[in-house]
Amino acid sequence: MSPIRELVKEALQTGYLTIEAEEKLRQHLSTKYEIEDLHAFMTLQHAAISGKIRQQSRQHLTYTQA
Repeated sequence: MSPIRELVKEALQTGYLTIEAEEKLRQHLSTKYEIEDLHAFMTLQHAAISGKIRQQSRQHLTYTQA
């Protein structure tokens, strides 16, 4: 399985996306990737939007603005 799909799978299983995983996703998405990786990333985005996963970077941003 590709690194992108592995990162997405882990985030979906844990319900949490770390800052480190976000950075790795950015790195992997800046290179060539397969269509399945794009689909996995879109699934991850949908999960984040719908609240099925939490993003560490968003939580950190919320705390620093408070």
